[in-house]
Amino acid sequence: MSALQIIAIVICLATTVVAIALLARTVNHYLATFRLGQPEFRGDNKGERTRTLLREFLGHTRMARLPVVAIAHWVTMIGFGYLFLTLVTAFGQLFEPSFALPLIGHFPPFEWVTEALVWTGLVAILMLIAIRQKNHPRSAPGDGGRRSRFFGSTWWQAYYVELTILGVMICILLLRPLEYALEKVGGGDGATALHYPLTGWLGESFAGMSVSTLETAIIIVAAIKILISFAWMITIALTPTMGVAWHRFLAFFNIFFKRHADGRTSLGELQPIKVGGEVLDFEKVEDLDEDAALGVGKVEDFTWKGLLDFTTCTECGRCQSQCPAWNTDKPLSPKLLVMALRDHAHAKAPWLQASEEVRAAGIEQASNGFSDKTKAAVAVDQLVGETGYDIRDPLGAYLPFGTPDGGGAVIDEDVIWSCTTCGACVEQCPVDIEHVDAIVDMRRYKNLIESAFPSELGGLFKNLEKNANPWGLAPRLRMDWAKDLPFEVPQVGADVEDLAEVDYLFWVGCAGAYEDRAKKTTRAVAELLDLAGVKFAVLGDGESCTGDSARRAGNEFLYQMLAQQNVETLNEIGATKIVVTCAHCFNTIKNEYPQLGGNYEVLHHTQLLNRLVREKRLTPVARPGENPDGAAGLSRAGSTGSKVTYHDPCYLGRHNQVYAPPRELLQVLPGVEYAEMERSKEKSFCCGAGGARMWMEEQLGTRINNNRTAEALATGADRIAIGCPFCKVMLTDGLNAAVQEGTKAEGEVEVVDVAQMLLAAVRRGGDGQAREEADAVPDVPTPEPAT
Repeated sequence: MSALQIIAIVICLATTVVAIALLARTVNHYLATFRLGQPEFRGDNKGERTRTLLREFLGHTRMARLPVVAIAHWVTMIGFGYLFLTLVTAFGQLFEPSFALPLIGHFPPFEWVTEALVWTGLVAILMLIAIRQKNHPRSAPGDGGRRSRFFGSTWWQAYYVELTILGVMICILLLRPLEYALEKVGGGDGATALHYPLTGWLGESFAGMSVSTLETAIIIVAAIKILISFAWMITIALTPTMGVAWHRFLAFFNIFFKRHADGRTSLGELQPIKVGGEVLDFEKVEDLDEDAALGVGKVEDFTWKGLLDFTTCTECGRCQSQCPAWNTDKPLSPKLLVMALRDHAHAKAPWLQASEEVRAAGIEQASNGFSDKTKAAVAVDQLVGETGYDIRDPLGAYLPFGTPDGGGAVIDEDVIWSCTTCGACVEQCPVDIEHVDAIVDMRRYKNLIESAFPSELGGLFKNLEKNANPWGLAPRLRMDWAKDLPFEVPQVGADVEDLAEVDYLFWVGCAGAYEDRAKKTTRAVAELLDLAGVKFAVLGDGESCTGDSARRAGNEFLYQMLAQQNVETLNEIGATKIVVTCAHCFNTIKNEYPQLGGNYEVLHHTQLLNRLVREKRLTPVARPGENPDGAAGLSRAGSTGSKVTYHDPCYLGRHNQVYAPPRELLQVLPGVEYAEMERSKEKSFCCGAGGARMWMEEQLGTRINNNRTAEALATGADRIAIGCPFCKVMLTDGLNAAVQEGTKAEGEVEVVDVAQMLLAAVRRGGDGQAREEADAVPDVPTPEPAT
């Protein structure tokens, strides 16, 4: 055994021992840190969870939004596991350069897969490096690079991981030809294309070397490969917040423990407030301990799954690239939010794990063993507060270790209140991080514990408490939308005693009853149901707001009051099938009321209307913008009305996967040309109204609704079709802004609900006229919430 060989063995084994010891320590740190979180049960349906994990892991279903990246990442990921065997081989080669794994080392299929993965892995990592460089923030200098999804990511970590993989691939591509040459020079019979199908040609260039030279070269390259691999292990062990590396281990657990065992995205319903792992009973809230957290006020208030979420973040920025707040220059970046929470959690963890005696002495006195970051994190006054955010410095909204002079907050208040809860971040995340839940939990703490929320929400809450609707209007006005309809709209209690007499309960919703633009949709749906012979009834003044805005604003108490009242009413009247026109009502009644014992079959009006068209109970025969048989046009906008685009409401699309019905309805309308927006379906851009943003002014950046309206106008459509009254308000306001700016003439484009367009195209049986009464209600300004 040569001196070089001995040195290589000693250095490699010593490095390996150190790396494994440090890795074990870091794994223990992770387990201890995650245990600091609040309890939460995520262990149901283990078989289904395992199938979901295998499907997402092997199928890369969550990565598929970027196909080229998905393919390159899949090859790299598979290679990381399979080519671990080449690392084992490298250890053997330190002792014996001709070493091969027992049984499989010279098994042709094993060698074929190895060489295929090495070459494709090399190409894949070079592609990923190129993609990262192409999307580097420097490519968008006009806005400081924030349009890059990698803006704010930790660059040295990404570069280090990429170069590590590249180095390992190059080492393997050197070892295989050297092995071929050693086999050939040594007189073995294995130097053939059967064993070296993709590297034998390279091995021929080494065939002129002596055996001793080849053996020395193999030892050196094998040692380099080992040192590269275990240097990487040491680096990630010393950097537990290095998500770009640790996600290849933690992602398995994060996917396995995602909210829904069947793999559904963690959207739809919000999770109820839990204390000590148990759902809070609001009737017993006075029995809680004084220090019980309602929501999340400090990082240890998150559940263990939340802490796992933050640690798993790969910093890929897909969430950031899709966020409507970030793309309109607001301070909220889902990626930066998660990164800040991750860094703060891991910095604060050693202090939280310390003994009571140490903590009692105080962080300044406990100088033994605590890093400066830990001391800074402990000094932070609150998780969410005023950080002195400057719109010109987006990163200034995130201070995981507090302000430079100590204390302060981790996250600026503007960050959490900028969120529309549209779910784009959650839908895009390849490792199933639940950003929206984290944001709403922080809002709950600000609302319920600190009573700190945007001033506009004060009026909303008062109106909901007083009159059970956001506008604060009297319940007796809830049926004004039905005035002058040519048929009676039956009300439960007055006209209908038992819902068994009707097919559906029509949940009108607050906007559908009070907001003048939304009333047109309500009337259109009612007329279409009447035309189709569908029996329905409404609650009238028995309806209350579903509580969606209150809940997403963090006022869980108010939501519970409204929701429990509605559930009691619906259960009392025996409601089973409900049709709604509001995407927010749809999501709340369908997904959140079951948490309170309200289980119903809930349909969005576009789903029901599409079914009625398919069943030939409604037949569109007229162009929606023309004057069939002398009837008035759809509205003042258009005698042509030939091109339509559709905006996906977030709470209908991403949160509930309803994409096809409204599009199918639009595409069967005679004479209508359908144009899809660039950002649609899963990638649809929010209108800006969700998450109670409907009731708040946009103080920072540009308006989200203007951004979305501009995209819709870019399609050349003269009608923007929607399926939610919130979207209708926001896009109509965006259209008005475009008119004021002079980019569109008044009346050139209009915003209409899908139901309005269908009604205009359906011929009333026998009289030869399209029904247009739903559009007869004039546009008037929507009343602002009382303050």
